[in-house]
Amino acid sequence: MTATAILPQQLEIGLVQIRVSHLERSLSFYQNVIGLKILRQQGRVVELTADGQQVLLVLREIEQAQVLRRNSVAGLYHFAILLPDRPSLGLVLRNLIDSGISVGQGDHLVSEALYIEDPDHNGIELYRDRPRDTWKYEATGNVVMTTDPVDVDGLLAASEGLSWTGLPAGTVMGHVHFHVGDLAEAKKFYVDALGFTVTAHYGDAAMFISAGGYHHHMGLNTWAGKGAPAAPANAAGIDYFTLLLPDIQDVHEAAERVKRAGYRVEEEGGIITLRDPWNIGIQLLVKR
Repeated sequence: MTATAILPQQLEIGLVQIRVSHLERSLSFYQNVIGLKILRQQGRVVELTADGQQVLLVLREIEQAQVLRRNSVAGLYHFAILLPDRPSLGLVLRNLIDSGISVGQGDHLVSEALYIEDPDHNGIELYRDRPRDTWKYEATGNVVMTTDPVDVDGLLAASEGLSWTGLPAGTVMGHVHFHVGDLAEAKKFYVDALGFTVTAHYGDAAMFISAGGYHHHMGLNTWAGKGAPAAPANAAGIDYFTLLLPDIQDVHEAAERVKRAGYRVEEEGGIITLRDPWNIGIQLLVKR
């Protein structure tokens, strides 16, 4: 099946909700190490924000949660928090260094990125984009991305003299990246049915997709192994993420494409949730 319509170019990732095993420990990590703030809490569910208004991350504690080793099942590889500028990412790096946490990094040409994981092995990327007019493209139209070392000294210099006060206003959820069991099946769901566009490949084991020409709103890989099973429902990992669309017609058209393709579409309380082949939830919402 090939989609007869693609997702609108105004699409954005909204928030990500993850399962954690110990809420207080996770709250300490996400406030002190990442720099998010509590917006509201209901029971063992906490909404976190950068600007005091927009929810970026929701933590849901589950009892006796399994904490899986990294890269062992289909599910969350990382969610990616997009900083508004380079000095802000430099401040994040300074705080990560001060925290003593292990930090990975990669310069992807279109962006500079730092990689960490939370206490439950949920992967996190913190990154900043380079201006879109500096991105390079292959003859196929795919955006050119690679993984080079980050200019760490330059990042630190860009933030010199600035004070860390947590993630700044203008911080958003930039993209999500998942382990999947099969890239061809992932393409059937996310591209052919839902309506994303392929923007790049990384060898034969990873694919990047987006709407509106962004380098990627989603990464999909088979690094947990081809045929990797879905994460157990009682394990730390992702519950769902939200896609923000311009209007309700876009929401219904996307849901209808996915339903026609034979995938699960649920509606409860007026919220439409799609389920990918590995039980990752995607809520379709209208952008406010």
